[in-house]
Amino acid sequence: MRIDEVAGFLSAIVAGFVIGLAGGGGSILTVPIFVYLFHIQPVLATTYSLFVVGATSLVGSIEYAIKKQIDFTVTAAFAIPSFLSVFLARRFLVPVIPDPLFQYRSFVLPKNDAILYFFAFVMILAAQAMIRQPNPNQEAQSPERPRLGLLALDGLGVGLLTGTIGAGGGFLIVPMLALLAGLPMHRAVATSVLIISVNSFVGFLGDLHRNDLDWRFLLEFTAFSIGGIILGVYLSRFIPPTQLRRGFGVFVLGVALYILFKESSK
Repeated sequence: MRIDEVAGFLSAIVAGFVIGLAGGGGSILTVPIFVYLFHIQPVLATTYSLFVVGATSLVGSIEYAIKKQIDFTVTAAFAIPSFLSVFLARRFLVPVIPDPLFQYRSFVLPKNDAILYFFAFVMILAAQAMIRQPNPNQEAQSPERPRLGLLALDGLGVGLLTGTIGAGGGFLIVPMLALLAGLPMHRAVATSVLIISVNSFVGFLGDLHRNDLDWRFLLEFTAFSIGGIILGVYLSRFIPPTQLRRGFGVFVLGVALYILFKESSK
């Protein structure tokens, strides 16, 4: 096994750990791990990411459900429109993105490069959200009742993002659950993990027709990530996630800048 593959499997543990501890953020690393450590093409990497994030988050959501920390009404309001847009994006949008995406004279922007540039941009937004994440011990300014209509609209947008780039979107989901549904931060985190699982699995279903899936590798990687989320959920009762999210946000920002540098220097 090559050293970059060893680093990739160790990174899977880290990604799962952060999802379990903070309700999101870790999944933003899975596509870069697949592309740069396992040398997988970006479009296939987004497919793999959806499966890994879905399976990993499912395990975490089961543990949170046992603790009765998930709000299933809010989950339904957010997840139903979200997974519809995820499936439509994977089944119909991603396959019709032209390759090259853009060409003008000698300048050519291949589809795979465009996906990585867009992913790096989303990573920068995710890093900003994580670095500025409010103290999870502070309760949100709760509305009198959950704003289900706004939650549904937000779900559509997050689903489109998840379907396009293969990231769970927890960095967007957690703040919206706190602001629009008035959930305490620990319940927003738990509910977010379930929504991420549903979104990711639905997105992966849109790619089941592919005949180039390496199931053995995919299951091995997922096992490492699941180990990370089990550890993260367990330690979430002891470790305030604020500092971890901020530190991880700085790391994600660094990875995004690396992607931009790597792709622009080709």
